[in-house]
Amino acid sequence: MEKNSEMRTYKETISSLMDQILGEEEAVSRAARLIGDSVMRGQVIHAIGPGGHSNMAVEELFSRAGGLACVNAILDPGTNLSHGGFRSMKVERTPGYAIPVLESYGVGQTPGEVLLIINAYGINCMTIDCALEAKRLGVSTIAITSTSFARELPKDHPSRHPTGANLFESVDVFIDNHLPYGDAIVELEGCEQKVGATSTFCNCFAVNYLVAESCRYMASKGFTPPVFRSGNMPGGDEYNRVLVERYTGRCRLLF
Repeated sequence: MEKNSEMRTYKETISSLMDQILGEEEAVSRAARLIGDSVMRGQVIHAIGPGGHSNMAVEELFSRAGGLACVNAILDPGTNLSHGGFRSMKVERTPGYAIPVLESYGVGQTPGEVLLIINAYGINCMTIDCALEAKRLGVSTIAITSTSFARELPKDHPSRHPTGANLFESVDVFIDNHLPYGDAIVELEGCEQKVGATSTFCNCFAVNYLVAESCRYMASKGFTPPVFRSGNMPGGDEYNRVLVERYTGRCRLLF
């Protein structure tokens, strides 16, 4: 077999997955309107990735060039991998954990807020509790997740949440990230388990697609989207300072 042929296949598969995500145009458009209308009302957009690597998609959204300045990134230490990989997994599977987390980040303080929930698999307790608690608070919910895990699980145990709910069924708008079942996709001779994960690519491409469409929607309404500029460009710090002053205090981790 040609050297690195597996990785060429990996690259082609990642590209194919991104094409599939681009096919989520209707859902992304609906989500972009929710986000755009909320931002134009002066609100922040809450974003949570309740799970170890799903946190990376929230970090992709937060405090970066080309990203919305009004993202209230919910990066709770409980599921952050820097505090323990398998600890993160246990926390993610704990019923009720999400409720005080959302409260501590100020979710649901004003009518019409939006919570973006990004979770590759959509089957664990914290993920589902985020959606259910947001609904109780009157917060609109958008999910970026996959149906493949939920549909492949045994029918008598569709999720780890006590209700049996899955994320894609529990939110107002669902964007399929088309994550393949099992996440890793590259088969190597002599290696029992596949390598080459796809979930971070799927999640991060989907969130950037959503940001772009949200900004397009706001611009179509004559509203300038609050987007950060690279601080490494001339004038970047000055440009960003105005946005930081606007959202500091409401985006808990911004400063």
